[in-house]
Amino acid sequence: MALVLTWIGNSLAIYAVAYLMRSVEVASLLTAFVAGGVLTLINAVVKPILVILTFPLTILTLGLFYFLVTAFCLWLASYLVPGFMVTGVLSTILAAILVSIISAVLTTALSKASK
Repeated sequence: MALVLTWIGNSLAIYAVAYLMRSVEVASLLTAFVAGGVLTLINAVVKPILVILTFPLTILTLGLFYFLVTAFCLWLASYLVPGFMVTGVLSTILAAILVSIISAVLTTALSKASK
């Protein structure tokens, strides 16, 4: 159930960030849900591996490199999903931060509402 709530939260967050930022494009709400599902799977499988591999850099940069790992995961999702595009390195980093914050808020609200 938690994975489904995370998927919904990521999807709505991607759709909201596409509305807020010109550098993030989503073709439709369905595309946002596909992108949210792909991002959820990437965050569940690929991101932990990247976090472990880049741990020394994350420690060296006092945690700032983690933002790049998160941005890479968002970029990878945009690469895999047609109709979802993120352009620019700094825009990708900002979009990843916004998606993470909005998704965390929505997932928490949805999990409390489902109990």
